[in-house]
Amino acid sequence: MGIDVDVIFKNRGVGIVVAFLVTILDQLGKKEYAQWVTLFGFIYILFQVAAIVDDLFQKIKSVFLFNH
Repeated sequence: MGIDVDVIFKNRGVGIVVAFLVTILDQLGKKEYAQWVTLFGFIYILFQVAAIVDDLFQKIKSVFLFNH
């Protein structure tokens, strides 16, 4: 019933990689690229969370709609 632990570790790993890249790009003076990396990382995590929420709603729907 719970969320898979590997999904949490994937999201955490993406966050660590994004933070690392943003720090390096920021120190190199590439602030625009750092902002893009942050945005793409956020969008990736957002799609991952959206898929998890969709799966949750499908499970809830299947519980309350036994006829189908």
